[in-house]
Amino acid sequence: MTFDWSAVGDFLPAFFRGVLVTLQALALGSLIAFALGLVWALAQRSARKAVRWPVTVLTEFVRNTPLLVQLFFLYYVMPEWGVTLSALATGVIGLGLHYSTYTAEVYRAGIDGVPAGQWEAATALSLPRGRTWTAVILPQAIRRVVPALGNYVISMLKDSPMLFAIGVLEMLGEARQFSSQTFQTVEPYTVVGVAFLVIAYPASLLLRALERRLAR
Repeated sequence: MTFDWSAVGDFLPAFFRGVLVTLQALALGSLIAFALGLVWALAQRSARKAVRWPVTVLTEFVRNTPLLVQLFFLYYVMPEWGVTLSALATGVIGLGLHYSTYTAEVYRAGIDGVPAGQWEAATALSLPRGRTWTAVILPQAIRRVVPALGNYVISMLKDSPMLFAIGVLEMLGEARQFSSQTFQTVEPYTVVGVAFLVIAYPASLLLRALERRLAR
């Protein structure tokens, strides 16, 4: 079987549409994962059981069920309850919610890694609790975990093809559709595989370099 370069050219318009959708889902899903993850992490440190326990149950449930099942639930079951979203919006929320349970653990580790002396210094300065968190604890905690958060963005990128299950035509979805229409499989999947490598590998190297720099 020879590699048909003309098929690559035919696939490129659909491929670039898929790239745009993939990047949209990745960017918005990451924002949701980072924001919700921080909310979960702080809620799990709450002294109130009414806050801590429901969040713990929710995050454990989401983390221990497959992303694909969650996407099907959001897209096919939620409309039965009157909540209907587009496929892309559902995919973004699904990715963000799923990965927020992992980023929550990353934030938790970062917060636990802040030296006890920082808390004591804030107390000695009579800083309000809210000010202690925003000015002392969180800046140090988040700085420590940036590389780990970045790794989850890469994982989210590699999980983005699951969105095709609910009709989102991201990169791999476009390749599948092109293949079903033209019966040319090698070329579109090769292009998509190279694209994932080109995006993920440099990002991984950048995160490793950042991690070494922060460790100094």
